[in-house]
Amino acid sequence: MLPAVANVGLGIVAVVPLWFLLLFAVNFPLAGMGLTSREPTENDGMLPWALLLVSLWALFLALWIPVNLLLHDRTGLPGGRYWTLASLTALTPMAVLMVLIEIF
Repeated sequence: MLPAVANVGLGIVAVVPLWFLLLFAVNFPLAGMGLTSREPTENDGMLPWALLLVSLWALFLALWIPVNLLLHDRTGLPGGRYWTLASLTALTPMAVLMVLIEIF
């Protein structure tokens, strides 16, 4: 129970880097393939996005990995199953947010 609560809490923190990753993907690689259109005011290039994404993901992973290393020892789950469930649980708040944005 504690790993699930911790990963949902960390998933709330992960909404920020995930959202910026989504914005980056829409503006650069997906727009380059013609699947989306680029934001018309985006003229700074990829460097600011890269700096932002690397720092946000480094901060999030610096929190997420140690917490899950400590909590993994308390569960009886094998490593692969634990990390899969931890990842999916951490993605839950972003999935809920995406569903709520589509509804409203």
